[in-house]
Amino acid sequence: MANARFVEQIHGDEHHEVVGAWALRPVGGRPSLNDYVRELHRRRHFVWADARARAFSGESGTLLGNAWLVVKPLLDGLTYYLIFGLLLQVSRGIDNYVGYLLVGVFLFSYTSRSLTGGASALVNGRNMIRGFSFPRATLPISVVIREAVGMVPVVTTMVALILLIPPHAEVTWRWALFPAVFALQTVFNTGLALIAARLTVHVPDLRNVLSFVTRLWLYGSAVMFSFDRFVTDERLLTALELNPAFLVLDISRDLLLYGADPAARSWLTLSAWALATFVVGLVFFWRAEDRYGHD
Repeated sequence: MANARFVEQIHGDEHHEVVGAWALRPVGGRPSLNDYVRELHRRRHFVWADARARAFSGESGTLLGNAWLVVKPLLDGLTYYLIFGLLLQVSRGIDNYVGYLLVGVFLFSYTSRSLTGGASALVNGRNMIRGFSFPRATLPISVVIREAVGMVPVVTTMVALILLIPPHAEVTWRWALFPAVFALQTVFNTGLALIAARLTVHVPDLRNVLSFVTRLWLYGSAVMFSFDRFVTDERLLTALELNPAFLVLDISRDLLLYGADPAARSWLTLSAWALATFVVGLVFFWRAEDRYGHD
C-alpha cells in the first residue's frame, strides 16, 4: 500500500501510525480555502455561543446596563434632531423626518459598530490566537453576530418609535421584507469586519483612523438629511446613492415608513455589495491566516 496516505504498522501490542510526508502540514500553516471554510462551519456553535454570551455583557458595569444598547442611538438621534432638524432645518421636504432619522441612526450604528469591532477583533483575541489552533476568522465573524444579536432590542425599539411618534408609520405587507435587508446588511458587515481585521493587524494606526472614516461615511449615507437638497450634479448623486449604507437605509425607509416598493436596482446593487464584500473579505483574511499572532 505504498500509495496509501496513512499506513498503520503493528508491532506486538504497539500501534504506530506512519504518515506520508505529503500529508503533513506545518503547525499554524494556512489550510486550503475549502478546508478553512469547513473548519469555520465546524465551529459555528462556538461562534454563536460566544456571540450570544457577549452581546449583552458590554455594559454590565454601568447603572443602566444593557439599556445603553437602546439609549445610545436614542441620544444620537435626539442630538441630530436638535442640530439638523430644528437648528439647520434640513428636515424640510422629508416626510416623517423623525422616522427618517430613527431608521438612519439605528441601522447605520450597526454597520459602524461591526466595522470598529471587527478591526479590534484580532488584537483583543491575541492571547487566544497564541494559545489555541482555530480559524482566526471566527473572531471578526463573532463580533458581527454579537452586534446582530444586540440589534434585536434596538430594532424593536426603532419599530415601536416609528409607530408611536406622529406621523405614525403604517404597517403594510412590505414590513415582511425588512428582515431581508437586515440579512444583506449583516453579510456586508461580515465582509467589512474581515477586511478591517486584517488591515489593522498589519497597520495598527488604522484603528485610530476608523473613527474619522465612519464619521465621513455617516455624513455620506443620508443618515440625517437627504442628498436631493444639496447635490445637483446627477453623476455625483448617482455615485452617492451606490453607497451600500445608503442603500440599506433607503430600502428600509421605503419599506417601513413610506409604504413604497424599493427599486429593483437598489435590491440588486445591495445584494451585489453584500456578496462581493463577504467573498473578498473572506479570501483577503484567509490569505494571511498563518501570520496572525506573529505580527
